[in-house]
Amino acid sequence: MPVVGVIGGGQLARMMHPAAIALGVELRVFSEESGSAAKSATTEIGDYLDFDRLKDFCQGLDALTFDHEHVPTELLEKLEQLGVKVRPGAKALIHAQNKLVMRERLGELGLPMPHWASITSAADLETFISAFGPKIIVKTPIGGYDGKGVRVVESIEQVADWLENIAQFGGALLAEEKVEFIAEVAQLSARNPSGEFRTWPLVQTVQENSVCSVVICPAPKEFDSIQAEKIARIIGQGLGVIGMLAVEMFVTKDGRLLINELAMRPHNSGHFSIEGSVTSQFEQHLRAVLDLPLGETFSLAPHAVMVNLLGVNQTNNFVDQYPKAMKEFPGVKFHNYQKTPRLGRKMGHLTILGDNASEIQRLGLAAREVLYRAE
Repeated sequence: MPVVGVIGGGQLARMMHPAAIALGVELRVFSEESGSAAKSATTEIGDYLDFDRLKDFCQGLDALTFDHEHVPTELLEKLEQLGVKVRPGAKALIHAQNKLVMRERLGELGLPMPHWASITSAADLETFISAFGPKIIVKTPIGGYDGKGVRVVESIEQVADWLENIAQFGGALLAEEKVEFIAEVAQLSARNPSGEFRTWPLVQTVQENSVCSVVICPAPKEFDSIQAEKIARIIGQGLGVIGMLAVEMFVTKDGRLLINELAMRPHNSGHFSIEGSVTSQFEQHLRAVLDLPLGETFSLAPHAVMVNLLGVNQTNNFVDQYPKAMKEFPGVKFHNYQKTPRLGRKMGHLTILGDNASEIQRLGLAAREVLYRAE
């Protein structure tokens, strides 16, 4: 039986487990805490910054992969030197960990991006605001996600605290032009060590307070899905990505695609694939990291919509209203991550398949509202 190790015990590791069971793969999870979302899999508790613990965890693994991208690449390089098959490898993963490294490499590959610059001083930032302002985006290159580590800026004072502590961000900040976009999309793909490559249909993502709220598959036909697939292929090959890759992009008013972020693991924009595709992103990721043949990614219905369940308070775990929601919406598939409730936290998701994208989105949002009203 192949054995795959996953660092991180969140919902992505949790959703890999049923796929692993179906493939006859043993899944071992290295979690930072007990009672994690992935506790149904074989779990070890430890600090992913502790190299000795990581090394022990990797004994007997056929591949090591990730629920998150926070493990320092220097630790992953040491594991690779010991013969551990890290998927994706450290040289690829650095582009998902450090936004400045990503921007530089994507520029070398000639890929479309917003205008950007590395900022090491107030003078650098003032120059960039003068060129691309009045409003720009400033990001911390490392550690940010779901809107964290991102600010809309008009003056140096708005990121003075970051500039004062710039060493903790690797010595530089990332400044980007504030793109005027009409939509956000994501292109999911997978690649194995043999070079086999697969993509899913381009999806549209809808954000709520900088967190993904709804995913619509496929994205509207007027969006350039051919270009999106080409971009994903260039990134996968150019960066040597093994496993899942999500390329998040802006769609501009004139139809261009501009790359926003990368993720090298299963991604929130691909959860629809559990029910909506021949091969889910979680099964495909396991196939890819084990260098198995990749599965087809055809859709099983004309449209699929995924609706995130985002925490509304400290008590609602979205279970109390299950009977009511399930009775009213029998076509909705429910996924609960068994996470401690917290405002804005990703607590689960709903998936609906159908012939009409607007109608199934309406159903998904209505079902979510029932769950939100738990007493």
